[in-house]
Amino acid sequence: MSPLRPARVCGALLLALDASEGRRRRRKRDTTPDALGLALKRQLLIRAVEADPDPDEFEAWLLERCLARAEDDAIGAMRAIAGEIVAEWGLASACPEFRTWLMAGARSEDRT
Repeated sequence: MSPLRPARVCGALLLALDASEGRRRRRKRDTTPDALGLALKRQLLIRAVEADPDPDEFEAWLLERCLARAEDDAIGAMRAIAGEIVAEWGLASACPEFRTWLMAGARSEDRT
């Protein structure tokens, strides 16, 4: 088995965002903040897939993306989402069950 790469995990996380988007659309409240957060996460994940940083450099790579937007009003949100991605990367790296579920399409009740 080849070593786990951030691009592979981030690609699987991108596919899993579809379920989050489905849940967001069904909510009976203003979901604008949710949509903004999902859009930021999607941007970071796409960039990670394209860049395919080395596993040992992934967290620093994400931090660099956040610092590049230091003048942006959304820097706090970007840092929070980067932290979420780091946690998901860590879980995929450490937990074979999570990794298997994620790579199999991250099935949920929102997606069949």
